[in-house]
Amino acid sequence: MSNPKTILCRCEDVTLEEFREAFSEGFSELESLKRYTGTGTGFCQGKGCMSEAAAELAVLRNIPPEKVRLTTIRPPAEPLTFGQLASLDVPEFQPAREEER
Repeated sequence: MSNPKTILCRCEDVTLEEFREAFSEGFSELESLKRYTGTGTGFCQGKGCMSEAAAELAVLRNIPPEKVRLTTIRPPAEPLTFGQLASLDVPEFQPAREEER
């Protein structure tokens, strides 16, 4: 038995226990587990956790790891350079008014 605090996805702070609970709630595909738990949606976009998540799902489903369908990769619609990103107009920060808090 693993420690309930074992982190599966560091970027989104998803524990192995949370991943297993989601599976027991009926999320049985990697894509639905990703959407429900946030696994693989952080800064690294799954590079640091999706292979571990797929391996864990294979164990939970009692199937060989190669039978786990991986998630869909959605690249940007149009690639941008860092220069283009840096030149974007960013609106000035407007703190919330007291009555909105």
